[in-house]
Amino acid sequence: MKMPKLRTMLPAYAGLIIASAPVLAHHSFAAEYESKEITLTGVITKVEWTNPHIYFYIDVKDANGNVANWAVEGYPPNTLKRTGFTRDDLKVGDTVTVTAYRAKDSSSRVAGREIAFPNGGKKFAGPAAGSGPPTAAQ
Repeated sequence: MKMPKLRTMLPAYAGLIIASAPVLAHHSFAAEYESKEITLTGVITKVEWTNPHIYFYIDVKDANGNVANWAVEGYPPNTLKRTGFTRDDLKVGDTVTVTAYRAKDSSSRVAGREIAFPNGGKKFAGPAAGSGPPTAAQ
C-alpha cells in the first residue's frame, strides 16, 4: 500500500486544526470557577461590553478598609441584550451588589450571577453554577 505524501495531506491537517480552534478557545465554567456563591458590593470603575463575554470592574472595600478591584465576567452582550440588560445599566460610579462565583485561582475575578442596582432592580449577568443562559422572563 502506498502512503500519501505529506504535501497532499497538509491541507487536510490544516483544516482539522483550524476547525478545532473554536472548541479549544472556550472555557468550562467548572474548570475556572468555584460552585459556592459569594457576594461583593462595590463601585463600578470600568465596563467592557465586548465579545465573547462582558466584564465590568468594581472596587470592593474589605473589613480593614483595603480596596481591591474585582473583575466580574458576564454573559455575551447579545445574550444580555435579549434579556433586557444593556450596557447603560452599568454606570461607572454606581454602587452595585454582585452575587457571583469566585475564580479557582484565587484572583480577584468572578463569574457574575446577579447584579443588584442602586434603584433596587436586579438583573442576571451570568449563570447559576452549571446552568444555561437566562430567559427574558428572568
